[in-house]
Amino acid sequence: MTLTQLEYIIAVYDSGSFSKAAEQCFITQPTLSMQIQKLEDELGIIIFDRSKKPVKATPIGEKVIEQARYNVQGLRRIKEVVQEHTEEVAGHLRVGIIPTLAPYLLPLFVPIFLQKYPKVSLSIVELVSEQIMSGLKQNKLDIGLLVTPLNDSALTETPLFYESFLAYISTNHPLIHNETIELATLNIEEMLLLSEGHCFREQVVNICPDNKDVKSGTHLHFESGSLETLKRIVEKNFGYTLLPQLAVLQISEENKRFIKELQEPKPMREVSLVVHHTNLSRSLVQAFKESIVENLPPHIKANKKKNVIKWL
Repeated sequence: MTLTQLEYIIAVYDSGSFSKAAEQCFITQPTLSMQIQKLEDELGIIIFDRSKKPVKATPIGEKVIEQARYNVQGLRRIKEVVQEHTEEVAGHLRVGIIPTLAPYLLPLFVPIFLQKYPKVSLSIVELVSEQIMSGLKQNKLDIGLLVTPLNDSALTETPLFYESFLAYISTNHPLIHNETIELATLNIEEMLLLSEGHCFREQVVNICPDNKDVKSGTHLHFESGSLETLKRIVEKNFGYTLLPQLAVLQISEENKRFIKELQEPKPMREVSLVVHHTNLSRSLVQAFKESIVENLPPHIKANKKKNVIKWL
């Protein structure tokens, strides 16, 4: 049994395909299949049911792969312990980030981080919060950037910053004439929303005070997986939505007319760096965290923890 074989079975399990796993591992499919067959022969079990598409693990295979994750993780931790001792910031970070953060936060710090730490490589993927939490627990991710609190004892949260909510309102909507927007005036039935599964959607639904039946709708019921899509619809003079502060950071002068502040106390969301409690790559995670905080806009850094909206 070798570390390479364990990495191969994890890759097949995660991708559901021998061919995809081979591509990810930068080897040919026959080589990968042969190594997995050798492992199965050595253990005297069948790890994968090859008759199913996508490929599925057998019941005993599930247990073997679960243990393989711990073993591979343990060997990675040995390298991290040595790096901690030498205070070298190096290694590979697998980062999961929610879609309502990714396009606005990543450009602020990723190029600077990689330039400052040339021995670090990043793999970043957009996922909803539940997928990130699962990925951290299954050792598929090292870091999660998402909205907290999560109230999960297996995960360690480090708050990075707080974002207030803003209204984004079309110029032909009656609310556009208000200096600031009172929460009581928001109607979830006519609001443009993110689709289910996004934590920001759940927060928006939670802060709207009256009818939260998002399924009843009006003459247009529209949900999207992207804040940018919602913004474009508002800019075409239809409806309104709520946005986090970072989502309007790079907005044009012309489109600032759609932005309205909410009245105090403004609802806020807490954005945190989240790791599994077994994570040992402290210097690497700390460098990543510091790079984010250092490159935040001053008005975002200045936000204090108050009126934080939960989503779970």
